[in-house]
Amino acid sequence: MKKLAVVALGGNALLQSNQKGTIDEQEANAYETSESLLKLMKRDYNLVVTHGNGPQVGNIMLANAAGFKTYGVPEMPLDICVAYSQGFIGYIIEQQLKNVLEKNDMDRDIITITTQVLVNKDDPAFQNPTKPVGPYYSKEEMDVIIAADAKARFAEDPRGRGWRKVVASPKPLVIINKKTIEKIAREGHIVIAVGGGGIPVFYVEPNKLQGIDAVIDKDLASALLASQINADKFFILTDVPKVCINYNTPQEKALDRMTIAEARKYMKEGQFAEGSMGPKVKAAIHFVEHSGKDTIITKTTMLGIDNGGTRITLV
Repeated sequence: MKKLAVVALGGNALLQSNQKGTIDEQEANAYETSESLLKLMKRDYNLVVTHGNGPQVGNIMLANAAGFKTYGVPEMPLDICVAYSQGFIGYIIEQQLKNVLEKNDMDRDIITITTQVLVNKDDPAFQNPTKPVGPYYSKEEMDVIIAADAKARFAEDPRGRGWRKVVASPKPLVIINKKTIEKIAREGHIVIAVGGGGIPVFYVEPNKLQGIDAVIDKDLASALLASQINADKFFILTDVPKVCINYNTPQEKALDRMTIAEARKYMKEGQFAEGSMGPKVKAAIHFVEHSGKDTIITKTTMLGIDNGGTRITLV
């Protein structure tokens, strides 16, 4: 029986920091990433692939704002923007992965699932929204938005570029359609799911789901998915080969392995920045703790290589 792996793609899987975000750039990056995913398939893994959407959903929101300002086209809420991004990013990954498979004489269906993720509307994160999203506004533009929507929250950009809307980043609770995701993947098809951390939804009343303005951490949602579909391994891809302590100092040390107890100790020491490696290590701890299986954090090109990356284990 084949093993099941969940692979959380890093942001650079589709868009490098020095790129504009053209479709040619994103397709080329997706193709290169797909070649690395092939290594896992050749090692007898079935795959569920997750991905981020930060730059893409930001561009969707910019287009929304421009359409409203210029033509009066109604702006779509954040949950709809996340759904947009899941569709087009999934399409890019599907197509490029299919190209790689055909080049290597492999035949598998690839299915993108628009994924909703249940959150709690009373999550404390909603009392203190901190995640910046969308375009920059002048103070005057911000005041107009707040006048129309008293619930809108903004934060001033530290670089003086204006004001941006901030939203909550609540804890993901349940991956909707997780049973179907697991079933399709275990049948040998490749599933792309939980794009951008998933579309945040909550029960506005019993038996009635509704979207909510929020951003779910992609790696934490991926870890939840991996544990809820009983994955055998969880891979978190980033732009460095291994997790390091004392990063970017003369005392920097790359870690081949750490237990979740050691990971928690390093977190407490402030070794892993909140905007960088911190969320990835938290996600790794979640999966290992809830499954007893290993998480590997590494660079995309190190996938499927023996001793590649940092292995996080229970003990």
